[in-house]
Amino acid sequence: MLKAILATVLLFNTLGAQQPDTARQYRIDTNHSTIGFAVSIMGGLSKVNGKFTDFTITLINDEKDVTKSSVNVVIKATSISTGITDRDKHLRTADFFDVDKYPEITFQSRRIEKKGKQLVAIGTFTMHGVSKEIQLPFTITGVEKDPVAKKMNVGYSARITLNRRDFGINWQHQTVANFVGDNVEIEINLITRAIDFK
Repeated sequence: MLKAILATVLLFNTLGAQQPDTARQYRIDTNHSTIGFAVSIMGGLSKVNGKFTDFTITLINDEKDVTKSSVNVVIKATSISTGITDRDKHLRTADFFDVDKYPEITFQSRRIEKKGKQLVAIGTFTMHGVSKEIQLPFTITGVEKDPVAKKMNVGYSARITLNRRDFGINWQHQTVANFVGDNVEIEINLITRAIDFK
């Protein structure tokens, strides 16, 4: 009996060792990728768009099973840019992101799920010192292959709306209560650098 159990364990170990590791890191082309956001002004009369220009994304993709993939995002809060210098300075203060105290905004996935045709990265999002689990829907926007160079690029897109007050960013205009909206629309567009393919 003991020999039979040992033989079974050895067989499974051997089979496991023969399974190819299909997960690998995809490098992100940050020059052509964007982490952007938009927030309404005065109840929707206008909208301010901005982005973060300094970020690092570690993407481990399993090419056989996307649910075994993972993503880790680190954004430098001080890199916020809306095109208006004085506004960006204000956004870096304790009224908003308080970048001296909370220099990074992060997302670490715990798992990837398929929900019909939709992919969802579920993990911990931390901003302004507050961590919450979020579900980040994303899509693979396309794969471009160069058959001669045996290289490919992969595109990703994600959108989510977060309430800034859930993360302790509670600034409000003294006379116009709805001057800055609470809901922030986040749009992420990524493209990888060239990846080898067989």
